[in-house]
Amino acid sequence: MIDPSFFSYVTVMSITPGPNNLLLATSGVNFGLRRTLPMIGGFLLGCMVQLLLLALALDLLLSWMEEIRKPLTLLGCAWMLWLSWKIWRSAAPTLQAKARPMTTLGGALFQAINPKAWLMVSNVALLYIADNGIVTVLTGYALLNLPCILLWAFLGERLRVLLTVEWKRRLFNSVMAGSLALTALWMLYEVWR
Repeated sequence: MIDPSFFSYVTVMSITPGPNNLLLATSGVNFGLRRTLPMIGGFLLGCMVQLLLLALALDLLLSWMEEIRKPLTLLGCAWMLWLSWKIWRSAAPTLQAKARPMTTLGGALFQAINPKAWLMVSNVALLYIADNGIVTVLTGYALLNLPCILLWAFLGERLRVLLTVEWKRRLFNSVMAGSLALTALWMLYEVWR
């Protein structure tokens, strides 16, 4: 039986704001829940792959951690800043024909540079896999994480109705973009502090 702290840890880490959830809410607002489902699948798949890889190669990863931390943080923060720029500049989908939500592959690859996802799966791998096994932890993780990230996209879709006015949508996108950019800048500050 998995320790009860596993359930609270994965749920809290999955439901609290972070790069994934900001992007899911923004995609829900701009594209709706249905069109955001591939991104949700990608986020979940990416975290599951991370967790599996960490469980299988934990000793090697821990020896590299300090060497790869700064480059991964730089890459992740650069992409988050680019995404915040794209969100800030985005218009309503009807006004911007090229706009589309992140794909499943894009969502999965985003996890490779998402520091919150790395922190979350590292702790889960370190604390729970040895006592519970990979399959049990992966299953429990998926069952806890999926409803949490679905909630963000669903809430974004509900906000969509309120944000049909251009200036309101622009304001929402600006706040979300600013939050993502501040997250990236804060992470950069922490790495070089």
